[in-house]
Amino acid sequence: MPNLKHLAHIASGVSLSKFLGVLDQCQQKCGRSKSVMFVDVLLCSALYGAGYYDYSIFGLYSMNHAHRNTFVTRMRNKRLVERLNDPAVSAKFEFKSEQARRLGKFMRRDITPVSGLDVEGLRRFVADKDIFFAKPDEGFSGKGIEKIKVADFATIDDLFTYVTGPDKDFGVLEELIVQHPDVAALYPLAINTIRIVTLVDDAGAAHVIYSTQKMGDKGKFVDNLENDGLAVPIDATTGKMRGVAHTSRLEVLDRHPYTGVLFDGYPIPYLAQAHELVKQAALEMAPGMRYIGWDVCIMPDGPAIVEGNDWPGYDFWQLPEHTPDQIGLWPLYRALVPGLK
Repeated sequence: MPNLKHLAHIASGVSLSKFLGVLDQCQQKCGRSKSVMFVDVLLCSALYGAGYYDYSIFGLYSMNHAHRNTFVTRMRNKRLVERLNDPAVSAKFEFKSEQARRLGKFMRRDITPVSGLDVEGLRRFVADKDIFFAKPDEGFSGKGIEKIKVADFATIDDLFTYVTGPDKDFGVLEELIVQHPDVAALYPLAINTIRIVTLVDDAGAAHVIYSTQKMGDKGKFVDNLENDGLAVPIDATTGKMRGVAHTSRLEVLDRHPYTGVLFDGYPIPYLAQAHELVKQAALEMAPGMRYIGWDVCIMPDGPAIVEGNDWPGYDFWQLPEHTPDQIGLWPLYRALVPGLK
């Protein structure tokens, strides 16, 4: 039985209004009493480290203990990060300029740090570019990224003032990626990256946990779910997308609303090469970081890493539409990392 003091601690950190809102959503799906589910959520938190959003998005309300215990939850993912990633290394890894320094050979594009940049350096960077991306050195979900046209500035000095201005807080300037036409066909306005999660085991072998194709939507030029993007699992055996897409609001779609492309069975080029690329990069980061979520773009001639994330997403592969057998990823992690409970 879970410790009552632990349950009280969990309850003390809950936003009651959000909690009740999630229970409303769950009740609409399963018809269970909200008072019963209230207690059930606390039990799931104590037993499996599941937050109330985990309870909702994974459909834990409709599962027995054996199935619930197979899911990677918020707290289990946190334990994986704490077990496998050195905080000191992770702190540096959050900076895009540091990733470019350590992993530049896997990125296959021109990336220039803003720190230390002068006008002549900027002139050299834009000499062969009409458009480039400016990104914060830290950040997530595409926030703060700008697509900049060189022609919009009268002089190189004006452009330099803009990209180095303190109000922008840009950390790196990046060459525009040209993606494979089959990937661009999914949604042409964004670089549609594959989220690939890797784990390096105790013996030093790199493993791919899962791959998910992300796509932009609604006129946005980024593919993050928090910016109206979509995500579909990719079958590692066939190299094709499998099933339906979901959004951050858990909408389920069988085809892209912008292009009409049907997801299930759509082939993703160079997937096997992308897996090998991130495994090589994962070994470069080990042993300081052994658990990473990579965003990988597919260019006309093969894959390239866009960036790595030291807190890999754990929900992409575990939604009800993608786990009809109600089996999550926790058994796989336990097989790779001895001692996980």
